[in-house]
Amino acid sequence: MSSKAQEPVYRLDTLKWLVVLVIAGGGIFSYQYFAEKVPDLYRWLGLLVGVVVVLAIAAYTQKGAAVWSLLREAQSEVKKVVWPSRQETNQTTLIVVAVVFVMALILWGLDSLLGWIASLILG
Repeated sequence: MSSKAQEPVYRLDTLKWLVVLVIAGGGIFSYQYFAEKVPDLYRWLGLLVGVVVVLAIAAYTQKGAAVWSLLREAQSEVKKVVWPSRQETNQTTLIVVAVVFVMALILWGLDSLLGWIASLILG
C-alpha cells in the first residue's frame, strides 16, 4: 500500500471553467446592457454576486485549489516575518537619505570637474 497522501480528484474541471467563463461573460454583458435601465447600485451588486459565484466555482478546480493553497502558505509566511521596529525604520531611512545626499554631492563634484576639464581642452 502507498503511504503517500491521496490528492483530491478534480472532476469536470473543463466544464467548471466553461461555466466560469459563461457567468463572467454574462455578468459583463449584463452590466453593459442594463446601463440605462437599472440603477448603478443594482448593477454593481449583481456584478459583485457574479464575481463571488465565479470565484467559488473556480476554487473547486485543480488550479483554483492550487491558488488557494498558495494564498494560505503565503499568509503563514507573512506571519513568520520579523518586521523592523519604528526606531530601526527611522535609522535606516536616515542612512539611506544621507548616502543619497553624499552620492549626489560626489556626482555633482565629478560632473563639475569633468565639465571644467572639457572646457579647458576645448578652449
